[in-house]
Amino acid sequence: AVKSWILPFLDAGQDNLTPLGRLEKYAFSENIFNRQIVARGLIDVLREFSDNENDFISIMETVARMSEDAEPTVRAELMEQVPNIAMFLHESRPNFPVAFSRYLVPIVVRYLTDPNNQVRKTSQAALLVLLEQGLICKTDMEGKVCPVLLELTEPNSDDDYKIEALAIMCKLITMLGKDTVEHRLLLRYCELCSDSRLFQVRKVCAVNFGEFCSIVGQEATEKLLLPKFYDLCSDSLWGIRKACAECFMVVSHCTSAVVRRSKLSPLFINLISDQSRWVRQAAFQSLGRFISTFATPSGTGFHFHEDGTLREIRTFNKQQASSSSLSICFPESPPHLDLTEQCSEKVLSASQTPEDTYYPPAQSLNKPPAEGIILVRSECSTPTFNQQTDDMYNSFHYWRPVLPDISQDLELLQSEGKDEETGKEMLKGEEEVPNLNPKDPAMSCQIQKVLESLQPHLDDPDVQAQVQVLSAALKAAQLESQENDGDQVVSVLGNEGITHKPPEMDAHFLNTPPTSPGSSVLVNGGHVALYSHNTAPLSKIIWNCSMSMLSIFLVLSNVVPQQLLDQYLSMTDPARAQTVDTEIARHCAFSLPGVALTLGRQNWHCLKDTYETLATDVQWKVRRTLAFSIHELAVILGDQLTAADLVPIFNGFLKDLDEVRIGVLKHLYDFLKLLHADKRREYLYQLQEFMVTDNSRNWRFRFELAEQLILIIELYSHHDVYNYLRQIALDLCSDKVSEVRWISYKLVVEILQKLYSCGAHDLSLNFINELVVRFCHCPKWVGRQAFAFICQAVVEEDCMPMDQFAQHLLPCLLSLSSDPVPNVRVLVAKALRQSVLEKCKIFTCTNSPVFFPALLDTKPSSKSLRLTVRADALTPAFCHF
Repeated sequence: AVKSWILPFLDAGQDNLTPLGRLEKYAFSENIFNRQIVARGLIDVLREFSDNENDFISIMETVARMSEDAEPTVRAELMEQVPNIAMFLHESRPNFPVAFSRYLVPIVVRYLTDPNNQVRKTSQAALLVLLEQGLICKTDMEGKVCPVLLELTEPNSDDDYKIEALAIMCKLITMLGKDTVEHRLLLRYCELCSDSRLFQVRKVCAVNFGEFCSIVGQEATEKLLLPKFYDLCSDSLWGIRKACAECFMVVSHCTSAVVRRSKLSPLFINLISDQSRWVRQAAFQSLGRFISTFATPSGTGFHFHEDGTLREIRTFNKQQASSSSLSICFPESPPHLDLTEQCSEKVLSASQTPEDTYYPPAQSLNKPPAEGIILVRSECSTPTFNQQTDDMYNSFHYWRPVLPDISQDLELLQSEGKDEETGKEMLKGEEEVPNLNPKDPAMSCQIQKVLESLQPHLDDPDVQAQVQVLSAALKAAQLESQENDGDQVVSVLGNEGITHKPPEMDAHFLNTPPTSPGSSVLVNGGHVALYSHNTAPLSKIIWNCSMSMLSIFLVLSNVVPQQLLDQYLSMTDPARAQTVDTEIARHCAFSLPGVALTLGRQNWHCLKDTYETLATDVQWKVRRTLAFSIHELAVILGDQLTAADLVPIFNGFLKDLDEVRIGVLKHLYDFLKLLHADKRREYLYQLQEFMVTDNSRNWRFRFELAEQLILIIELYSHHDVYNYLRQIALDLCSDKVSEVRWISYKLVVEILQKLYSCGAHDLSLNFINELVVRFCHCPKWVGRQAFAFICQAVVEEDCMPMDQFAQHLLPCLLSLSSDPVPNVRVLVAKALRQSVLEKCKIFTCTNSPVFFPALLDTKPSSKSLRLTVRADALTPAFCHF
């Protein structure tokens, strides 16, 4: 029915007009109030009279004429009703697109240029609602809406119109296709980005720059949009530069890796060092997200699944069994630093405690190495070196050089020819290993060309380091004929590490005695040295070391520009909180998993100290952020690094504030499943601690614990589940909050299913007896009601054989059919009707007709229960309680 406030306009009166005739009369009355009432009640009029086609057309014609009203308030009232009218027509009219396009779209478009500000704002809001609901067809958007927006954004257009039209244009692109945006709106948007007269226009462009890049794709972004983005990032107004910093990650996603590294990285460094604190703050907030755009599935070994989870890419290399790489670790390096991701290494640091130290299997190791020494033992030899057999001397098995065995040397010389042939075959089979023969003039010429191409970029420390390594390799190729015997040490790096080496390194490099294939790799105080007791060409050893160092540069320097990584690591500096943002540490913690994914687990040592600093931050919000993401970081790092570096931090979070512990608890299953069984079992003793909270009213904490325990059951044996998780589940079943109790009943059912699935019948029977005593015989009706629910869930989930259920649980369930509390009897009836009676085999497997009469033999006080069970047992009819 039509609402009462519009009835006086439609009721028959002295003028003898029809309701629609009277509607038209008041729609064009001289009284402004009458016209406003008609505009406000149009949707109700359409609901009443739209069934008749003629009436519908008459009403729509009236709407079209009212849109030309001279009073702005009437036009505004009319425009407010347009989205409602459109939704009604879309639901009730089969020819909605035609009517909407003919009558309503022209009104919305015309009001975008209305001289009254209120009418324009109302039409803009209505247009956005229509676009979000998908009520405007593509033809109308391209043929009616876009031309108006282009007209309003012309250089000679009114300032207010231009700003408003640009805002609509930026929201419109997400609902248009790529071709439409690129052909109709992109060029105009580029012009507006360079508007020198109105900073508001440039700011709107900067705020929405990322959305335009996402729509038009990489080619148009690099060709047309990036030049404008460079100008916006250097705009004189800090607000525009801040907007650019905020959308930097989205823009980076739409560019190639080369452009991202060579163009966007220096641009972002400028924003980080901007003179405005607000710009620096926005830049640091986006820094981690920008670094994450450098990640590639081929480089990280991970990809995002359709459900949003991070999955590891499983690859198998046919040459994995016979190929390897030279592995060089640093004092802060984690285990498994593998330059080609084809070999695994074992790392031992003297700074570790005996309990935390991994010792190689050699029986001759009686004492740890000197301070700062890291021993690397590769499980496979380097393909560029002459291979050695397993029974020969291998210095990786010793802490210090020992005297060589002459017989072993003789054997090595005899097998040298065979080893060289084997090495050549491996080099041919390994597709990814280039020809690094130092005797090849073409290779030396190629290195010379690379050095010449890097000369213009010597200002970059990374380039300087690569030039020095390549120079050493080139000199090594020129010294191919030099050989020395005896104990040798080749110093590869100086005290300054990889990225900063003195110019004298080359001379030191060449004046040091050579090493032999298969030498030990030791790191001491930043020096990387190769120890050997065999002979080999100096140029070949230096060449392979130089190429290995170059591989490290490609991993450490070329993954992420060093300046970006340095700025990110500085976010934990207390001075940053004073000069940039007090919340900067939280932003660092938020983006750390993305940065770790980009660098890869082989470069985790770059972030380890930062992560430990954040984990001990005084702000609980920082620790909470890490707690919520520690499971994702564990997936990225793998089980070994997780056990070594994340487990101690995880243990600290378990003892933190509830605000931090909830982050660990929400993903407890995800983290524990990544640990080894022995390490995972240690947390069985700590699960009980989650029952204690800082605030007893924090029932959601216990609810989350019950949900996680349901998942965790599969990670432990049935004995552990019975001994540790059973008691926690029973305690949760007695919680004061109903939501916690109901989820805990499901946990009890999962435990029972675990016990039966593992064949632990004795434990299952003990658990059933405990449930009967605790719930079926509970003095509180809530416990007895819980027993009915548990029985129903046991049957529905097939947790136990039905004969076992009929023997141990069904009699107790039937005993509750005469319970004095109606709520208990009702839940018993539901359990019998919805679950138990569906399992018809229960009456045949018991070999006794006692159960079926028991269902019908109830007291008169249980009439509702009796009727319900009889109706389900005897007829398929549905019976209400």
